[in-house]
Amino acid sequence: MKRRIAILGSTGSIGRQALDVIRTHGEHFEAEVLTANNNAQLLIEQALEFSPNAVVIADESAYSMVKEALEPHDIKVFAGEEALASIVEMETIDLVLAAIVGFAGLKSTMHAIESGKQLALANKESLVVAGDLITALAREKAVNIYPVDSEHSAIFQCLAGEFHNPVEKIYLTASGGPFYGKTGLELENTTSAEALNHPKWNMGNKITIDSATLMNKGLEVIEARWLFNLKPSQIEVVVHPQSIIHSMVQFCDGSVKAQMGIPDMKLPIQYAFSYPARLKTDTPRIDFGMHSGLTFGKPDTETFRCLALAYEALNTGGNVPCIMNAANEIAVSAFLDGQLGFNEIPGIIEQCMQKITFIAKPGMNEYSDTDREARLVAADLIKTKI
Repeated sequence: MKRRIAILGSTGSIGRQALDVIRTHGEHFEAEVLTANNNAQLLIEQALEFSPNAVVIADESAYSMVKEALEPHDIKVFAGEEALASIVEMETIDLVLAAIVGFAGLKSTMHAIESGKQLALANKESLVVAGDLITALAREKAVNIYPVDSEHSAIFQCLAGEFHNPVEKIYLTASGGPFYGKTGLELENTTSAEALNHPKWNMGNKITIDSATLMNKGLEVIEARWLFNLKPSQIEVVVHPQSIIHSMVQFCDGSVKAQMGIPDMKLPIQYAFSYPARLKTDTPRIDFGMHSGLTFGKPDTETFRCLALAYEALNTGGNVPCIMNAANEIAVSAFLDGQLGFNEIPGIIEQCMQKITFIAKPGMNEYSDTDREARLVAADLIKTKI
């Protein structure tokens, strides 16, 4: 039988690539549910092509437009934040792809696990903010979490058949982004267009800026801690500009396993959908004759302080990763809007981490309150700089 998939965030970069996978492997997968925040027109186009059982548009003002377009095609239409979270409870869903960017994806991710749905996780912020709650709930509900980030998919693949062997360390590879090797002085007048010009990966705006600041790698460090039950000291970031090795696992005997491939997000998405099977693709294969050298280096955490801040948040624990994530989302948005300089992003995050009250063992309500407070504090800090 086809695996019926709910794509939360179908109009975003990951969502669109997930639909490419379904389009290519229609004999294996079908889109059961599609959701979007406010891109009603694209959601309608996707629904008309893939004929899902239901769609959700979070922006309630667009409900009439979507309903009018899809009602003649027997596609159920829902709207609003509550519908976005509850739609994952549908019994006809086999697997949920959590691809909503940022803290906004946490509620629906928790609902999916609560409903016992298998989860393909692209929303790393959910684990960054509330990894303790998510992993505990997944164990309770016997839900498998299949990582979609290329780095975590690589670790997951390297661990296949090795779950009984002690892991000494994992290496998360980073391309270095568009500014690898630059100094802080050289980045002083960086524009958003320059920061969005990633040399290897085609991603959405927010994650591309996070890649440029190395915050994306910091978020991945925290995500890896929860996905693979590791200590912070067991997670090391290495810069690998060629982006051929997607991450590595070092075992207690000193052996290192690496997962390699051409940079293409559709590959980890497809593997999360098809696990444990591997489906044939037309993706270009590695031509090793064209890669005479694969290089590695240490990240510059003085110039790109966001990575250091992420390690600090992970080591401190409690609600600090939540503070860091919320402040980063506000700072990145301000940078994209021209209200904040590239080099000012980590300063906003650091001040929020210092100003907001530490909570050692937060619950869901405390995480929500922390997220709200951090956004307000970050916005106020940015206003003083405008």
